[in-house]
Amino acid sequence: MSESLRTQLVVAISSRALFDLSASHAVFETHGVEAYRRYQLDHEDEILDPGVAFPMVQKLLAINGRLSGGPRVEVILLSRNSSDTGLRIFNSIRHYQLGITRAAFTGGVSTWTYVAPFGAHLFLSADPEDVRQALGHGHAAATILPSAVKPSAGEELRIAFDGDAVLFSDESERIYQMNGLEAFTSNEINAAREPLSGGPFKNFLAMLHHIQSEFPAEASPIRTALITARSAPSHERVVRTLRAWDIRIDESIFLGGLPKGEFLKAFGADIFFDDQVRHCDSASRHVATGHVPHGVTNEAKPVRCKAPPSS
Repeated sequence: MSESLRTQLVVAISSRALFDLSASHAVFETHGVEAYRRYQLDHEDEILDPGVAFPMVQKLLAINGRLSGGPRVEVILLSRNSSDTGLRIFNSIRHYQLGITRAAFTGGVSTWTYVAPFGAHLFLSADPEDVRQALGHGHAAATILPSAVKPSAGEELRIAFDGDAVLFSDESERIYQMNGLEAFTSNEINAAREPLSGGPFKNFLAMLHHIQSEFPAEASPIRTALITARSAPSHERVVRTLRAWDIRIDESIFLGGLPKGEFLKAFGADIFFDDQVRHCDSASRHVATGHVPHGVTNEAKPVRCKAPPSS
């Protein structure tokens, strides 16, 4: 990894998460690889429509124009296309003036193996298996779910996170799943001053915090929120954990089991990350959503997100 990447927030994204490739994917599903290749070549000069994660990427890259001393954000394309069929994707990147210059085209095989060499703090893909592999090797990753919601207004990037099994480890969630709410609450009260271990998205949140620290609080281009099913008194351990990490979170919403969708809409999230499929399916009706298939909930009952394979 180059030294420049070590000082930047690096996000790796698949072509299907960045652009709407539904038409070409349908050709692949129906007619196979060669028909897909011919379709992409025939439509090479047709610009792709933005995908679900496009607004997030656009706002991330815009941060580079607000700071001196070199770019703070790097977005890298990881695609199962070949470089031949991927030319249409780079044409679209150029059309939208996205500052994406690095890419890996794998010709149909998994892309997650390039997350580490590129030093990515986050990997977004439409392929659940690639995401599971990345998470299993210690990388923050999420499956981008289909969504027809409009992007949030304004230039500020707003990112919302679930807590347990996303920002934090699933240690408390395991107690809840095994022994119920009463045991969970008792444990959190007794361990209120013991910081939770970090979950897969801790380092990504830390990098966002690092960028935020370069701006006055009232002028930051990034706003974060914790939107969790926890409620008092289990909130205290969360607050003390973030304090121990010395990581800023702008808004914390403790819902006590209420549905998250309307709150995410009110926050204006550009993207939301959660480990539970039922929460993701609900959230995706309101905001762009990434499923994080990590932790006990996903181990106990294997699930498949409603997302097609990545192209």
